[in-house]
Amino acid sequence: MGAMIDKAKAAIDKVNQLGDLKDKIFTELDEDRILKTASEAEDYCAQNPGAPLAGMLVSVKDLYDETGIATTAASKLLKGRAPAETDSECVARIKAAGAIPFGRTTMSEFAYSGVGLNPHYGTPGNIFDTEGIPGGSTSGGGLTVGHGIVDIALGTDTGGSIRIPSAINGLYGIKPSRLAVPGQGVHPLAKSFDTPGPLAGDLETAICAFEVLTDITVAPLENPSKTLRIGVPVNAFVDGLDDRVKSGFAMICARLKDAGHELVEIDLGFIAKNAILNKMLVSFEAHQIYAKDLAKLETVGDPRVLSRIKFADTLSSDEVIDAYAKRTDLVSLFGAAMADVDVMIAPTLPQMAPKIAEVEADFDNLNALMLRNTSYLNLVDACALSMPVPVAGEAAPAALMIGAPHGHDQAILAAARLIDPLFA
Repeated sequence: MGAMIDKAKAAIDKVNQLGDLKDKIFTELDEDRILKTASEAEDYCAQNPGAPLAGMLVSVKDLYDETGIATTAASKLLKGRAPAETDSECVARIKAAGAIPFGRTTMSEFAYSGVGLNPHYGTPGNIFDTEGIPGGSTSGGGLTVGHGIVDIALGTDTGGSIRIPSAINGLYGIKPSRLAVPGQGVHPLAKSFDTPGPLAGDLETAICAFEVLTDITVAPLENPSKTLRIGVPVNAFVDGLDDRVKSGFAMICARLKDAGHELVEIDLGFIAKNAILNKMLVSFEAHQIYAKDLAKLETVGDPRVLSRIKFADTLSSDEVIDAYAKRTDLVSLFGAAMADVDVMIAPTLPQMAPKIAEVEADFDNLNALMLRNTSYLNLVDACALSMPVPVAGEAAPAALMIGAPHGHDQAILAAARLIDPLFA
């Protein structure tokens, strides 16, 4: 028996020790299928030495097609779908890189929330607090990495759905530039925002997965002592922070200055002033997908998700057209605001993870708050990552978001490689 099969078996054993939590993390976990895939990967990697993800276990969000499995988006509506006939391009790429797909993970229904609630499967806590939200929508994926079951999780990010669970569970999550990753075979929510990407427990594994998914080679860091010109936003991202997040971000900024990096204020208030465009456009695009199913969703859907989809009913066609035009302008404004800095930084989340019960009692407000900072960058079509930053005396780390305009993925990953060691 090979090492990859042994690793897969050990991970299956770890899952089975989770008890009831297992069904809140996975929508599907076929042990025989995983072991068969591990055996195939063992043979494949023997014939293809140097495969970049050789033997790594990768959980798959229930939005990605995998041959022979129905993609359900963790919903009852799609439960009866026919199994996929082929792998999505992302799954095909990770398999060609030697990785082993390991189960399909739960998520907010249709990927339409930032907190991770799911009434169909139950909502798991996060790795630091069993009563705290896991973050969404890639909730199960974040926990598979956080609990050390897999090396990488495949997630998607429409308004923060990779970065939020990464921030809450102490992980590295990369939202690539939207057009950098193929969306073929990934069930959509809002195609002008949806971005597949990885979550991982360390930066280099996350970058390696990014390279495989995007087919972009990230240049090695040539000068570890290079200093950056870093934009720190004003009038957006940094208002209304809770005390823990505020002090963590201040500590991060001080450490960056001490390391010789230049921090300069950039006014990003124009994003905050237009934040409603996110809600309008994502709802409009989701409504186009599920319009024929709204009546059925009244009985089988998550009412919180249905309410967000039906928001589109309040919009006129002129309002939608205007919203798309405004978004185009905002993308240009963001590019101009970022012209004189290498990257920008901000707290990934305005506050630490609230309790599940708190979010169930006040979903609209707390979901919007959890999504706020991450979705600002989706609105301007940016690339971004979230990375954990240890805080003395605290179990849960702070979460730092690094962002840049679309196409500047190399810049945010190079910056992360410079910044990460400062907090080791």
